[in-house]
Amino acid sequence: MSDKVMINLNTGMKTLPMEVEKGTKVLEIVKKMQPELPYTILAAKVNNKVEELSKKIDKYSEVELLDMRNPATNFIYQRSATFIFIKAVQDILGPGTKVHVENSLNQGLYTEINNGQRISQKTVAQIEVRMQELVQADLPFKLEFQAAEEGNGNGSGQIPVYSLDGTRDAYYGLLVPSTGYIKYFGLKKYGKGIILRHPDPKVPDRIPAYRDDRKLYAAFQEAADWGRLMGVSYVQDLNRKIKSGEIRQIIQISEALHEKKVAQIADMIAKQKKRVILITGPSSSGKTTFANRLCVQLRVNGIDPIYLGTDDYFVERDQTPKDEFGNYNFEDIEGIDLPLFNSHMNALLNGETVDLPKFDFFTGTKIFGQRITQAEKGQPLVIEGIHGLNKRLTENIPDSEKFKIYVSPLTQLNIDEHNRIPTTDARMLRRMVRDHHFRNYPAQKTISAWLSVRKGEDKNIFPFSGEADVLFNSVHIYELAVLKKYVYPLLVSITQEEPEFCEAVRLLKFLRLFKSIDDDTIIPNNSVIREFIGGSVFF
Repeated sequence: MSDKVMINLNTGMKTLPMEVEKGTKVLEIVKKMQPELPYTILAAKVNNKVEELSKKIDKYSEVELLDMRNPATNFIYQRSATFIFIKAVQDILGPGTKVHVENSLNQGLYTEINNGQRISQKTVAQIEVRMQELVQADLPFKLEFQAAEEGNGNGSGQIPVYSLDGTRDAYYGLLVPSTGYIKYFGLKKYGKGIILRHPDPKVPDRIPAYRDDRKLYAAFQEAADWGRLMGVSYVQDLNRKIKSGEIRQIIQISEALHEKKVAQIADMIAKQKKRVILITGPSSSGKTTFANRLCVQLRVNGIDPIYLGTDDYFVERDQTPKDEFGNYNFEDIEGIDLPLFNSHMNALLNGETVDLPKFDFFTGTKIFGQRITQAEKGQPLVIEGIHGLNKRLTENIPDSEKFKIYVSPLTQLNIDEHNRIPTTDARMLRRMVRDHHFRNYPAQKTISAWLSVRKGEDKNIFPFSGEADVLFNSVHIYELAVLKKYVYPLLVSITQEEPEFCEAVRLLKFLRLFKSIDDDTIIPNNSVIREFIGGSVFF
């Protein structure tokens, strides 16, 4: 029997066949190849499954080396940096110190210590120095498994537990082999806590320029307060509510909180007499449902808005910009007929009659003559579109007329104190369900398109979020337990031979922790969740 096996190695720069000893760890292959590669390899995809570098090769395998530019590896980096941070905090403040990883914020992870204990700048500096010492020591992360406790939905009976220099912690995902891999990080005292800063996956070898977002911080804090109000801060709390039957009340409270918030925003618009209400947010935020509910609340205030979408102002197909692959780029602001849009909006504000276009996506052209519209005196325009906060969209409209709203589902529900649920995952699951229900798309198509979607958001949406007058958090604390029953079968159907398999495995891993809400008839027909699972009064 041969002691050697063949592998097909993809370094990200080239693919080459290679013969290795049976039982060789991927790490040994990485050590040979790393000098030729631009960034540190953190994990590997072995036969289409993301594995730690300690994975042994004992048969023919397709092996792809992954640095931080891969989304799965980015999470591995964040997870590993988080464990080093927790270890450093406990080394400085004592082993009983509680660290809560709350949410992403300001290009990092927002954390609180001992439920919001105020920490001095001196202590933050001491923690950062201790982290640097742990990284320089290049200490190993050691993995073992322990039995899971009751209450974690349909999760497996084993929880991965890592140890670092005597400190043990459970993580629902992989880590790097040792602390020496976490070369770039920083700490910043912020609000009641500390932000653990890490590289942007697009540029893995540096910490990005700091960007403050107070509105986002306030929205996450409000979501945490809402969770505490309902007695749901972690997945196991939600599971208990589902098991006890209290989930009906949780749904009612969560929906009522949304309605109250929408009403407050409508009251602000009415009081300020704003006439151009601009609504934007990333994919699957529930912008359309929010916009319709806002129109209802404005009517309660005696205001009858005109509802418009920027998609009807696309340029003609032959003028549509293209991306680097030669595909039409419908998300770039150059794809909007800005002069016509500004001309029409100002005409409406001045009480003129306007022939509003309706864009025909089949022919790629604007059709006129179907929506002749005139705004009455003081009648506002509610405008929904991804470029709503970009000043170029409304550059010829007076700023005094504008009220800008940013909509996004900011998930504050986490697995436990140290394992968070990324907001982007919640949005992708929403989109996956909607794509399947309304477009008959398989989950594979949603997953494969997601990187492109995120790239467009990074360029066209996120940089302008700070322009908003109000941030509306469209998340429902119960929603992942509802989405599970729709999305789980779609993910399970993805086979290991398909490129989207490893991402499906990652999503399934945390969905298994949730109990399903099988009866969703209690969810009202104006809920943002109805935009994705069906049954919305607005569609």
